[in-house]
Amino acid sequence: VQLQASGGGLVQAGGSLRLSCAASGSIFRINVMGWYRQAPGKQRELVAFITSGSVTNYADSVKGRATISRDNAKNTVNLQVDSLKPEDTAVYYCNAEGLRRVSEFSVTSFASWGQGTQVTVSS
Repeated sequence: VQLQASGGGLVQAGGSLRLSCAASGSIFRINVMGWYRQAPGKQRELVAFITSGSVTNYADSVKGRATISRDNAKNTVNLQVDSLKPEDTAVYYCNAEGLRRVSEFSVTSFASWGQGTQVTVSS
């Protein structure tokens, strides 16, 4: 299963960004879609995730500023972050976990990452 992320770029502090990610391939079901980020010299961290039943979870650092949404029919996930701060600067990665088709009667689990998109917030 492949993930293609888009969005990001250079944004001024206080501004907003919207990231999108589309999954493609032999998808049977996507259970969870999410966004992670990795700042220079830091470990990759969860930003937000959303389940197929639209249950969401946000990192404390973005809670109240971020909204994650998904379209189950299109296998896409979006992340809107408002009131951006310089500390939001990072490479953002989308992630998806679920089941993919191996054959007509067989599925197997998958966990895929997108290619990463740079978000830079200037002060």
